[in-house]
Amino acid sequence: MGRVNLNRETLTLEQREQFERMAGSPVTVLQIGEGNFLRGFADWMLHVCREQGLLQGSVAVTQPRPSGRRKIEQLNEQDRLYTLVVRGIENGKKVERRDIVTVFSQAFSPYEEWERMGELVESSELRFVLSNTTEAGLVYKPEPLTEGPVQSFPGKIAYLLYRRYVAFGGAADKGLIFLPCELLERNGDALRDAVLRYAADWGLPDTYLEWVRHCNRFLNTLVDRIVTGFPDEDQAETWFSTWGYDDALTTTAEPYYLWVIEGEAGLDDELPLRKAGLNVVWTNDLASFQQRKVRMLNAAHTWMAPLGLLHGIGHVREFMEHPTFGSTVRAAILEDITLTLPYPRTELMDYGNSVFERFANPYIEHRLADIAMNSLSKFRTRLLPALRHYASSGRPVPERLAAGLAGLLRYYRVRRTGDSFEGRDLLGQTYKVKDDSELLSVLASLWEQAELNREETAVTVTRLLALDSVWGENLAAWHGLVEAVCAIRELWEGGKKR
Repeated sequence: MGRVNLNRETLTLEQREQFERMAGSPVTVLQIGEGNFLRGFADWMLHVCREQGLLQGSVAVTQPRPSGRRKIEQLNEQDRLYTLVVRGIENGKKVERRDIVTVFSQAFSPYEEWERMGELVESSELRFVLSNTTEAGLVYKPEPLTEGPVQSFPGKIAYLLYRRYVAFGGAADKGLIFLPCELLERNGDALRDAVLRYAADWGLPDTYLEWVRHCNRFLNTLVDRIVTGFPDEDQAETWFSTWGYDDALTTTAEPYYLWVIEGEAGLDDELPLRKAGLNVVWTNDLASFQQRKVRMLNAAHTWMAPLGLLHGIGHVREFMEHPTFGSTVRAAILEDITLTLPYPRTELMDYGNSVFERFANPYIEHRLADIAMNSLSKFRTRLLPALRHYASSGRPVPERLAAGLAGLLRYYRVRRTGDSFEGRDLLGQTYKVKDDSELLSVLASLWEQAELNREETAVTVTRLLALDSVWGENLAAWHGLVEAVCAIRELWEGGKKR
């Protein structure tokens, strides 16, 4: 018998009973975002809660942009089911686990069924709104209020909340709880502010604006999981043959996950993530979690990307397996950067070791070229604070951190080629650099002048570090930094074959 596509008929009896219970449950969560991340992160968590009998409601999923319509169609073709495969390294061992996720009782396009979305938001059972619309999705862009679908995500929320406000007469207990998962610091605050701005643009009543502010919760969150999406064709065929069904929406993720939500622990009574044993933290101090992630995990990525690409290394795992670079980035994070953070060292070491275990995941091909995009601003927020910690205390910047800065400067040795900017690695191969075009123009001009004048390395590095437009201050004035950067001689004198 040939394979079939995933649907309710392919489920086991137990799975089907669970699916039918879910399908008949009221919608308590509206999800704006049909993509891989939410399906491999929050939706899986809600599935775990339902499996344990802790969550009685279901999820209605819609897409934030018209281009996502096909995913919604695929979900409906599969009875709103999909498979999640978790695979990677966990406690030093390879693991692989599979779940058929059953949380979606509805899937529809708001651009095709705008009124349906409005009616859903007027439901008394609805309690949460979950989103992942990318960072750009939270940006305010003026648009008029029309009878048709509102295009922007915050604009949609401003309109839909107004419908709810009217439907319930502004009742204080009918506000919603928003859980934005966009990778933006203070994402809940950003969503709230954009919603209020649209409401003000459209001349909605001041009483409504006050209801938005005081009767709805826009919770800031931090999300952390690498969700890698659909597997390669060979792996998919192997799995589908083993499972006995095809699934066009199969997604894959690493074992590690963390969801930190800025809210009181009592919210777990409504959304029982902790009760289900999930790695979710309700906290009034999101900043400490944000700082740890940015200054360790993200900093490691930003440290390794330019150096790896300059040496012909293409992926994170390849970098970690390099006989020199792998141990160096570990030491830079675990020995140099942890000393600049105000948290217990044991916690930082445990977190750091979990980060590097994730980087070693044999199933993830994380491209350094993708990580290297916009590295100037990333370095400024992720690594520069650690360098400043040492410089401001009168201590020399550690050699490994100086190497990260040197690698960044050498990676941005670019020239304009048409509408793009191009560099050349230490093996003579060219690469494209993607960043702010104005800053790239400044750097290209500076490097061109340095080559024409045959400048000494120290002169060029001094001029680079003095660029306020890049760093927000004159780093060349930091005692010993120019010398420390110039001491990474391999980058300035040519490369060594790996």
